[in-house]
Amino acid sequence: MTVDRAEGLARTARALAAGEVSSRALTERTLARIEASQPVLNAFKRVRAEAALAEADAADRELAAGGAVGGAASERPLLGVPLAVKDDMDIAGEPTAFGCRGDFPPRAADSEAVRRLRAAGAVIVGKTNTCELGQWPFTEGPGFGDTRNPWHTGHTPGGSSGGSAAAVAAGLVPAALGSDGAGSVRIPAAWTHLVGIKPQRGRISTWPWPEAFHGITVNGPLARTVADAALLLDAASGSHEKDLHRPPAIRAAEAATRDPGRLRIALSLRMPFTATPKRLHPVVRDRVVALADRLAALGHDVAEADPRYGQIGLAFVPRATAGIAEWARQVPDASLLDRRTREAARMGRLLQGAPLRLARRSEAALHRRVGAVFSAYDVVLAPTTATPPPRLGTLATMSGWRTDRAMIAACPYAWPWNVLGWPGVNVPAGRTPGGLPVGAQLLGPAGSEPLLISLAAQLEADQRWHEKWPAPVPAPVS
Repeated sequence: MTVDRAEGLARTARALAAGEVSSRALTERTLARIEASQPVLNAFKRVRAEAALAEADAADRELAAGGAVGGAASERPLLGVPLAVKDDMDIAGEPTAFGCRGDFPPRAADSEAVRRLRAAGAVIVGKTNTCELGQWPFTEGPGFGDTRNPWHTGHTPGGSSGGSAAAVAAGLVPAALGSDGAGSVRIPAAWTHLVGIKPQRGRISTWPWPEAFHGITVNGPLARTVADAALLLDAASGSHEKDLHRPPAIRAAEAATRDPGRLRIALSLRMPFTATPKRLHPVVRDRVVALADRLAALGHDVAEADPRYGQIGLAFVPRATAGIAEWARQVPDASLLDRRTREAARMGRLLQGAPLRLARRSEAALHRRVGAVFSAYDVVLAPTTATPPPRLGTLATMSGWRTDRAMIAACPYAWPWNVLGWPGVNVPAGRTPGGLPVGAQLLGPAGSEPLLISLAAQLEADQRWHEKWPAPVPAPVS
């Protein structure tokens, strides 16, 4: 196995189970890659070198005893595989700063998603960077610095799961968990040439939060292939007994091996209403339309059609800002928060009463109105973002209002599916003439992950996007 880049998740798990490599060796290589890349990419907030090596040694002992052989393989499918999680997920003994400055205490217990990864046998090498409280589609901040895009280090990898995306895109780890509250898995996946799955609400537990950000935020995998993303989704999926949302189980990895059949696909380029100026970049449009043409060539019925979003933003803002207000109360020193975070928290406190209750009650009507598109179509294909990834620093120093306008202009397509709680999958759609990745999202109704994953896998077999890598990360200038 190569030393410079991580192999895929499934291939790594097979190599470990077959005794072709040890978890200790893989983890040492992973830690070396992280250390070498950190001065440039800055993908990680916390690296658990000593703890990860101890976990790897324990995995090797279990592997030597036959722990991943026969029936136990399905119970421990990631035994010994090094993975990373975003720094909004708790790891026992580590702080959860969620992109903020300050002295955060170590957490007493793993979050449910991390607990399930450990139960699957994964070695957690560290926590990846995210912008402050996951608010923005960039991963920059005074609490940790700038996280850079492996495809062009002058540009952002997106956010808020930018550290996880950068780590996977650069081959530091074979896959990672992120979270998606307004596109925060799908946007960085689009801008770093990855598969990113936003699952159905509740598919991966957000415990110790019964739901995150009043139901708009979910946890989801980032990987280079559909099969790897599906494998990680299966490993992390499941509910805590106190979760508010507990959807029926699915078999994502199995779906990645199935033909989707002939589908009716709606190509939707119209942006939801936001009362702010925005425009679909012509290169992004061309790449998404080309993907629609490939789907038609693969035998699907593709036609232009748009969901009826209406004023869905009125159901998003109270939930998002109330969630920021709740997180802000946990920060040890609120004076260290970004001024935009303090403004959003104030807004959230104003909206957390009747406006928030109204936003929650409106969801059933939104399901009916937006979901009407699925009476005629099986899947919606839309751009994931309206623009390619911006240059580093473009949004990080703006005022709150200017940040909101720029963020909406760049990323107007992803957030409605967070209000609905329904699944979506980003797939790579190609690159700009300058080599920057862009993406498209496959969107479906409640519980449609298996269908979306099967369609994404069919596209991957046709497009072979996983064969393309960014150039090796340059060494830092001394």
